[in-house]
Amino acid sequence: MRMPSQNLQAPGAGSIAKTARMRSRVAIWRGVLRWNTVCEQRCRGRPLRSPGGKIAVNIEICQRGHEVETELQRRRFTADEYHRMAEAGVLRADDRVELVDGEIVEMTPIGSRHAACVDRLMVLLQRCAEGRDILRVQGPIRLDAHSEPQPDLAVLKRRADFYASAHPGPDDVILVVEVADASLRYDRDIKVRLYARAGIRETWLVDLQNERVDVFTDPTPLGYRESRQIRRGERLTSEALPAASLLVDEMLGAIGLQD
Repeated sequence: MRMPSQNLQAPGAGSIAKTARMRSRVAIWRGVLRWNTVCEQRCRGRPLRSPGGKIAVNIEICQRGHEVETELQRRRFTADEYHRMAEAGVLRADDRVELVDGEIVEMTPIGSRHAACVDRLMVLLQRCAEGRDILRVQGPIRLDAHSEPQPDLAVLKRRADFYASAHPGPDDVILVVEVADASLRYDRDIKVRLYARAGIRETWLVDLQNERVDVFTDPTPLGYRESRQIRRGERLTSEALPAASLLVDEMLGAIGLQD
């Protein structure tokens, strides 16, 4: 659920209010989906229904003398629930979010340098694919039942329906590329590990802050075993995409450009 790249600097009052509304909708849905069988057994529950009459909500309130006890549980969303939230209007087309390990995560606004780098990589990787593979730009991939991230680029195995019947899974992904500027720490510490755990063969982290590309290979459930850093003046080669032999300068663009 991602809109096209935008050049945003700092969120204004309108975007802050929009984010608050989105988080409120997600919080309501989280309450709708939460089940607490222990509480149901010992508490008086009253089923309610939404205006559409389709969603039952169990009010988990326990009376103990004059005290009221509410039990809250952290719950991970599944990818199917995530999509049902979109169908129900809880998540909207302009909500820039992705599902990461059961959490709905708001994505960082895309600056101009980030957007330009994605466009540049799209052109370079299209040359490498030469029509044999599919290049997906800022689109979802289904890693497991609780994760559906939207990497900046993903090279996919070619399929006749272009994955119209279902989002690509780990076995369909040849290469994932994340472009990181303001999101560097999150991409490196969370998303790269997520790709390794899913068994994605190779991930590139294009680090705009430090002007380099980190290449991760040999995935394990705990992370990638191998990593290497390629800097300006050097050439990147890929195990997963043998046709790729790219100058880092071409990938990063001209020196000194900032958002």
